[in-house]
Amino acid sequence: MPNTYTQIHLHLVFAVKHRTAVISPSWKYKLYHYMTGIIHNHTHKLLAINGMPDHVHLLMGMRPTQSLSNLMQQLKQDSSKWINENRLTANRFAWQEGYGAFSYGKSQLPAVIHYIENQEEHHRTRTFLDEYRRFLDAFDVDYDERYLFKPLE
Repeated sequence: MPNTYTQIHLHLVFAVKHRTAVISPSWKYKLYHYMTGIIHNHTHKLLAINGMPDHVHLLMGMRPTQSLSNLMQQLKQDSSKWINENRLTANRFAWQEGYGAFSYGKSQLPAVIHYIENQEEHHRTRTFLDEYRRFLDAFDVDYDERYLFKPLE
């Protein structure tokens, strides 16, 4: 796209279906590497990725050549398929519907990267749902509790 200049930085948050804690420390970095490849293959730039056994955070520079919803569909679909083909979980793996997407300016990126890199520390005192609500509130996103990530079953 000649004469198109953008600077779009997005922090994406998404959860395992029913928020089950199945992303194992033994293979989570392989998953992150696989997801990085998906993002790069769509010409976006991954800046940070980390998570917990029940959810993932990633920060990326996004090119305007693809919609966010299309990228998230591809990322979830391809990574689920990879997890299932490699039989990394006892049951069929799936991501929960929906995701959070929060935009940041370039000067804010170091703090966001630090936050993503230190997920274990943040979750010593805060659940995933509490964390997610805090993001929604901080970004003044209207939401309905009934449509947040499905509760544990």
